[in-house]
Amino acid sequence: MASSMNFLCILGLIILVGAVVDGAGECGRSSPDNEAMKLAPCAGAAQDANTAVPGGCCSQIKRFSQNPKCLCAILLSDTAKASCVDPEVALTIPKRCNFANRPVGYKCGPYTLP
Repeated sequence: MASSMNFLCILGLIILVGAVVDGAGECGRSSPDNEAMKLAPCAGAAQDANTAVPGGCCSQIKRFSQNPKCLCAILLSDTAKASCVDPEVALTIPKRCNFANRPVGYKCGPYTLP
């Protein structure tokens, strides 16, 4: 009985380590909250649709636009919420940066990327 319990614990540990190494999350090996910190230049543009989007914000968003699951997870993260990010406004940033290859129509929770 004890050996089967040890086996199950070791198997569980292997699966957990494998998930971490493979980067099974939306943003790979980094959490959406950690990635949200990289979008600090977007703070004003993510709160007000009439605010100009800074170039530094567009360059960061361009990286995440290639992975809409990660971008969505970032914009709906606890860090984004704590920063008073309006997800509906934030999702307009790729369009406001004039990215031709943005994930148009991607569903992000109750929101859709325009």
